[in-house]
Amino acid sequence: MTTSNSQAAIDASMALAKSHYENFPVASILLPKHLREPIGLIYAFARQADDFADEGDFSPEQRLEMLQEFRLQLDKIKSGQSPDTELFKALQAMIKKRQLPLEPFYDLLSAFSQDVVKARYADFGEVIDYCRRSANPVGRLLLHLYKAATPRNLGLSDAICTSLQLINFLQDVEIDYRKDRIYFPQDEMLKYKITEEQIARQVAEKKSNGTWSLFMEFQINRTRRLLQSGAPLGLALPGRIGLEMRSIIAGGERILHKLHRQHGDVFNQRPVLTPRDWAYMLYRAVSKK
Repeated sequence: MTTSNSQAAIDASMALAKSHYENFPVASILLPKHLREPIGLIYAFARQADDFADEGDFSPEQRLEMLQEFRLQLDKIKSGQSPDTELFKALQAMIKKRQLPLEPFYDLLSAFSQDVVKARYADFGEVIDYCRRSANPVGRLLLHLYKAATPRNLGLSDAICTSLQLINFLQDVEIDYRKDRIYFPQDEMLKYKITEEQIARQVAEKKSNGTWSLFMEFQINRTRRLLQSGAPLGLALPGRIGLEMRSIIAGGERILHKLHRQHGDVFNQRPVLTPRDWAYMLYRAVSKK
């Protein structure tokens, strides 16, 4: 791979990271410069694989084939062969230089493949298992990049990443339902007398009703506790990487605050971060509050 091709793949990854809305900074200027491009490559891998499972008019078989192709490219990296695409060639060089484990990349593909074939979750344990593969691997890769992948830090990171994934589920109820996916545990929906017909009605009417607010408050409070349990990682990491982590945590807290304030009604208005929120997040990160 030529230097120009390698840089083009990296530049495309950075552009992708900047073009998608997220509830947290991705490869931002808060980080040391030498970490931004590796994180951009990791994000590009995860974003593209996630889009294979979610976007476009592909059949389930086609989606699984595209994800399998990503898996085959990882296999080539694992065996020391040269991958076929510029993205994976850039990933290969970065993984080797940074001594990153490959298991988190495989876990991400496992989760995205599951999205193609599984649309309902019986209980919270099933949801957590999905989060373990769909979100936690990213945090683990970041800790390896930071040279801070201690057992304690990995545990704290898992709590943060799982909570961020749960937050996405809470704010994206309508988006997921239109894809025929419900990430809420079915047993908890039954407990609060929430039915799929009710969700469909709320999507159509653009407002919540019945016991929805109580159900969502339960989900919000549990997710907040999980996020708070991982928050010490923001103080454990040094310098600018700690600043970035505190910003990520603050982003999750802001979305949870908005969800609580609107009583979980994500049908009338999907909560997102505004420029004012980003300023508040930066203040919280800098002041370590």
